[in-house]
Amino acid sequence: MEGADMAVKMLARLQVKPGQRVLEIGTGSGFTAAVLGRMAERVVSIDRYRTLVQSAQKRMEGLGLRNVVTRLADGSNGLTGEGTFDRILITAAFTTFPRFMAEQLVSGGVLIAPLMVDDERCVMMRLSKTGSRFEREDMFEAPYLPLIPHMARHI
Repeated sequence: MEGADMAVKMLARLQVKPGQRVLEIGTGSGFTAAVLGRMAERVVSIDRYRTLVQSAQKRMEGLGLRNVVTRLADGSNGLTGEGTFDRILITAAFTTFPRFMAEQLVSGGVLIAPLMVDDERCVMMRLSKTGSRFEREDMFEAPYLPLIPHMARHI
């Protein structure tokens, strides 16, 4: 499963509704952020590569998606200072469960992220938050690489 197929599968499980705030970690080309922009109230998409952030923002402007903002940031800690989000979608794998990310979710929020289960296997997981409790569901294997902290100059 690759590209658009993976994005569709993740978006279906994210269950975005109108009026929601979404954080995407891993902007890439901006494809998923653009789709999210048609579904949600506001989308903040971050990437560690300046060139990806700049080209994705130009695409959003070209598509007239004023509710999608792309930012250059290290996504390994989520996005602090922006409040909480209804949905969080992460496209780089964590080696341990990203509990701190869950604190950036509202009650009733959903986080989807790949998690490295061993050196070679990565599983897409869905975390649902109810009050201060979390329910984790492992969904399917995913071809992602581990999240690399810090920002990069070039891709």
